Amino acid sequence: MNTVKLHDLSFKTFIEEDEINSIVKSLANQVAKDCEGETPVFIGILNGSFMFLSDFAKSYKDNCEISFVKLASYEGTSSTEKVKQLVGLNENIEGRTVVILEDIIDTGNTLQEIFNIFKDKKVKQLKIATLFFKPAAFKKDLHIDYIGKSIPDKFIVGYGLDYNGLGRNLPKVYQLSTTQQ
Repeated sequence: MNTVKLHDLSFKTFIEEDEINSIVKSLANQVAKDCEGETPVFIGILNGSFMFLSDFAKSYKDNCEISFVKLASYEGTSSTEKVKQLVGLNENIEGRTVVILEDIIDTGNTLQEIFNIFKDKKVKQLKIATLFFKPAAFKKDLHIDYIGKSIPDKFIVGYGLDYNGLGRNLPKVYQLSTTQQ
């Protein structure tokens, strides 16, 4: 499937499934090396990171714990610039290494909220891993520890990412067709 139609928009294949799997495994290996001897807590940012976190956890060969936080900042194909914390963290993470697993970092607004949420949690260290990163859209002065793949500032769907609720289940990543941008 080279193109998909979601609601009123068409998307073309951008990143194949094999490349995504390779990126995820590479990120898991990097984190494992940096967290050797520890049992990190991996926190996925819902809804988009569920596929990434699942595949990442399967590739991570050491002990770990997994949790989720739900934040929202998108409506349609644009960031609303306002991030709302919807579901909080219930685990005690004090003194622990926490690795946030994000599907995509673009403007950095969600990432800023993540830093705000965790700044008073007394974690040993907070690390950020993102599957995709849009450097041209990034507006914050925040550190990202692990970047899977830098991509252009174009809207994408698939592998957990959606357009108004559709497309999360696609195993590949699709980019908005250039005729619609």
